[in-house]
Amino acid sequence: LVVAGAGLAGLVAAAEARGLGASVLVLEKLGRPGGSMRLSSGVVWRHRDFARFRAECPAGDERLQRTVFDRLDDDLAWLEALGAPVTEGGTGNPLTTGLRFDPARLTDALVAAAGGLGSEDGSGVVVGRALLKPPDGAPLILATGGFAASRRLLREHVTREAEHVLLRTAPGSTGDGLRVGLDAGALTGPGLDEVYARAMPAPPARVAPEDFVRLGQLYARHAEVVNERGERFETATWSEIDVAQWTARQPRARACLRVPRARLGERVRDRTVGDVVEAAAGAGAPVRQGAEHVTVETVAGITTTLGGLLVDEHARAGPNLFACGADVGGIATGGYASGLAAALVFGRIAARAALGVAP
Repeated sequence: LVVAGAGLAGLVAAAEARGLGASVLVLEKLGRPGGSMRLSSGVVWRHRDFARFRAECPAGDERLQRTVFDRLDDDLAWLEALGAPVTEGGTGNPLTTGLRFDPARLTDALVAAAGGLGSEDGSGVVVGRALLKPPDGAPLILATGGFAASRRLLREHVTREAEHVLLRTAPGSTGDGLRVGLDAGALTGPGLDEVYARAMPAPPARVAPEDFVRLGQLYARHAEVVNERGERFETATWSEIDVAQWTARQPRARACLRVPRARLGERVRDRTVGDVVEAAAGAGAPVRQGAEHVTVETVAGITTTLGGLLVDEHARAGPNLFACGADVGGIATGGYASGLAAALVFGRIAARAALGVAP
């Protein structure tokens, strides 16, 4: 079995296949495994209520959504059994349930279960080597991370302001799976124009990969959101993905968050709005202090794409071809759901389907 990509989805697929006795070769073009998961908060979650899932992602494929919802709890237990330590036993959000893992230690546990860092002569995880062409005869699982790191594809499918967005993703996520899949005759699913993104401190702010989570400006519900032309956007979702997607399509992918000083004490997870604003200012973002308001200039930071290849509930994209993770479209379409959860669930499903094992 050949797996393209060593992010969460690819490593899960490889670990599952190894557990079933298969020989697995994982090809990762970057110099390290872990993909965009290494840059995340490590929370793997689902909505507590399926009706809420459907309401928040109404354009998604209900079969795929139901699969994630029904299987995630068992798959989280499988991760723990592999030795991935849980750092928090909840999400901190009453609308969701799940676990938080340390991304680096989760990566290490999955690499070990996938056969370790291998060589080109055997199985295991090979870093620094891309998939140049599909293997002859062997099943192929595409798990290359979507196309969030390709400004060309973002411009083609998502926003004309692609040159201005912050790439809040692993640099290897440039659409390789989409290309290979389409060349093999696969179809695209819904949501190619949708992304999961966050409002981030705008330049000249300095935002390093290790700051992607800490510097997310997640308080639009407490602020007035306005673009450079003075046009306002009304925040409608708790996740604020609607704000970030709107921002990505505004001039220079920018929006200002104008916060009343009376709201600076509101809680944003384990911090206050004021704490988050202070972090943006400390990073060098344009922050204007007024008598009654504080205004932070933000830029859309794209984490992952929500559209990709069309698959069935067995992760099948075509004959001998399977896809998982951000290479799959149609799960969170229209809203927001955990990409790590979908990667975990469909990574295991893809492995079993590719090997002809019952799900």
